[in-house]
Amino acid sequence: MMKTSPRHLASRLLLGGALCVSVSWPVSAVQAQAATAAATVADAAQAQAPEAFIKRITDEVFAAVKSDKGIQQGDLRKVQALVDAKIMPNVNLQRMTASSVGRAWRQATPDQQKRLQEEFKNLLVYTYAGAAAQIKDQTIEYKPMRSRPGETEVVVRTLVRNKGETIQLDYRLEKVDGGWKIYDVNVLGAWLVQTYQSSFAQEVNASGIDGLIAKLVERNKQLATKKVAG
Repeated sequence: MMKTSPRHLASRLLLGGALCVSVSWPVSAVQAQAATAAATVADAAQAQAPEAFIKRITDEVFAAVKSDKGIQQGDLRKVQALVDAKIMPNVNLQRMTASSVGRAWRQATPDQQKRLQEEFKNLLVYTYAGAAAQIKDQTIEYKPMRSRPGETEVVVRTLVRNKGETIQLDYRLEKVDGGWKIYDVNVLGAWLVQTYQSSFAQEVNASGIDGLIAKLVERNKQLATKKVAG
């Protein structure tokens, strides 16, 4: 069993500003803004180099968190809007979920795969809600790229510095339809997907795919209740 938990890794991920804009608008307005932002993000990604792609996401997430007290305090509706507008358009959620579930993904029905993907996204959202307040005055150092021109899968390596602490934060990217998508993140030497694979496999072995879905639903309800109570 790995010492670094998925929750801790995802918290570190938010500190890096990769994965994970709003005001007090009705939900329909937030959804409309998210759809517009998603289209803009997709268009912008087409012409960017991998490191520029990561830098843009980092800058946008940092700016959104620092300008919104609700996000800093873990407001789930605002975090959801941030994730939908700034993060999810840049992530291959299906690949990340499938890789985290491992071999059991191929055995799952389409409905089970859909539910796994939905609950996996919710897990990330609730984790980011708890970590958002930690974004303060971090600086990001982008290390030299090791990829060759024309490669469709690359790793962008960064270091996050905060008051003497240095966090290794690397991103696996794939090129899809001319643009880049994140499909895994390495925090402090541990890849997020691999970390989830370990805990997910244990649950599948113990109670099957439906058991894993139920466990994710239960965990997300616990996290949601904690944020509402807090």
